[in-house]
Parts: sequence; C-alpha cells; structure tokens
Amino acid sequence: MADVKKIATRESYGNALVELGKEHDNLVVLDADLAEATKTGVFKKAFPDRHFDCGIAESNMTGIAAGIATTGKVPFISTFAMFAAGRAYEQVRNSIGYPHLNVKIGATHAGISVGEDGATHQCNEDIALMRTIPGMTIISPADDVEARAAVKAAYEFEGPVYLRFGRLAVPVFNDEASYKFEIGKGILLREGTDVTIVATGLEVNESLEAAKALEADGISAEVINIHTIKPLDTELIIKSAKKTGKVVTVEEHSIIGGLGGAVAETLAEAAPTPMKRIGVMDSFGESGPAVALLEKYGLDAKGITAKVKEFLGK
Repeated sequence: MADVKKIATRESYGNALVELGKEHDNLVVLDADLAEATKTGVFKKAFPDRHFDCGIAESNMTGIAAGIATTGKVPFISTFAMFAAGRAYEQVRNSIGYPHLNVKIGATHAGISVGEDGATHQCNEDIALMRTIPGMTIISPADDVEARAAVKAAYEFEGPVYLRFGRLAVPVFNDEASYKFEIGKGILLREGTDVTIVATGLEVNESLEAAKALEADGISAEVINIHTIKPLDTELIIKSAKKTGKVVTVEEHSIIGGLGGAVAETLAEAAPTPMKRIGVMDSFGESGPAVALLEKYGLDAKGITAKVKEFLGK
C-alpha cells in the first residue's frame, strides 16, 4: 500500500477548521499549548483573532469554552485525548454536558498509535468516559475524507460533540466525491455472509484489509464502519448480526466501554449473537513505534485476521 495516500486525522482536523473558519465567523478555536501537535496552528495562522491558547490548563480551557458557547459562538477545544477526556472529565461533564452546551471537543493523539509518547499519553479509555456523559455525541473518523466531513458535521450539529483523532498517518480509502457523512449512521463497506466486522477509527482500513485476507481463506466477512459511536447505528448492526450470525468489533481502545461494549449492549438486548471484541485487552500501552505497537497488540490487519479465524474456529 506504499502508493496509497496517507494522512493523520489530526491533520484533517486542523485543515477542516480553517475551511470552516472561512465560512463561519462564529467558529473559535482553543488549545492548551499544543497547537503544533493538534494541528490547530494552521487555524491560528489564518485567524489569529479567533484562536486562544489557554496554556497547559485543559480544565480551565474547557470552562472557558463553555462560557464562550453561551454567547452564540461555536468553540472547538483542542488537546490530546488523554487530557480532553481524562484530565478535564469533570469540566466536560459539569460545564459542557450538564447544560448541554454547543462545544466541540477535538481530541487528538488517541489510542496506542500515539507511539513513542508511551502509556501515560496513549488514551484507550476516552470513548468509555465520554459515552457515560448524557447527550454527548462521539465521533471517531477512519480517514482524512471522513475526518474533515466529521468536523463539518460537528459544527452544524447543535450540542456537545467529542471528536477522536489520531497521530499516525493512515490510508485515505474513502472517495471524497461520493462520500456522505451522517451523524449516527454507520456505513456498510463490504458485504459478507460468515461474520460481521464492526470497526471504528484507523481500525476500519485494517479491517478491510483483514476481510481481503479472510476471503482468500474462504471466509466472507461483512465490514461496517461505525464512525459515530454515540448515537450508535443499532439498526445497521442488528441487521448485519442477524444476517451473518457472528460479530467481531475492532477498535484502538479498551475493549471495556468502547465500541465493543456499545455493540455488545445493543445485541444483548435486541439480537443475542456470538461476539468477539478486538481492542486493547484491559492493559496500558507502552512506548514504541506506532505501527509496531499496533502489530504487537494484534490491531493490524494480520492480527485481526488471526483473531477472526480463531473466533470462527477456522
């Protein structure tokens, strides 16, 4: 896949903010001394009067954004997922979630693909934390096309939104000319009959590659991209589960409380189905190259293929 274009979704985030900023004067961006890393620096350069560096004070930044939202502006707060969801959880819950304010949270550097920054910065718990906040919408885009569309959709949506972006450059597999993003609607990328693979974020492309490998071994895998984890497209998931009879979820997140948990809850209530969750197995990450970590934790295409075959008894 050397010839495939690769872009980190954090880059997509910064670029999308600039494009939206040209169209909407009420969009403002806040960051916590990480504009270069979160890629909001491009917005700062284009609109210096609408960019606010709040310093290394993420909880305070969250409160400031809540106040700004009450004036009719649309603030995007930007920092690493570990700090946006972890350090500022109380402020996100009480200052944004409880009054249901129109604040967008741009959380970059999520998951173990943060790489060399190590376990303290590899947030594999953020989706679980954000899912528990009433009224919080959670979006985890899979590539550049989807990420830019997600930022636009978040701006147009009234209410708090948590946007999850990655550090690692990932393949762009969506066709911008035909791609359509809709909050709360999953996308059936590949039809199959033997097993349903439900994936999110960078694991979508890895799951597509795994499906190709499985096909070579005579296994027909259906692949669904769930870019919106909350609200979840339960209709699509249930329909596919009833069709294939087996479901595998894949996420660069703990198997506890994330996409796997959300899908398991849905199926347990509406369509009990044999299921396997692929993700970070109740452990912290570690320092190392992102690609090597994905391989070690079984989150690359090869690892997904092996785990699906084991689940199917093949």
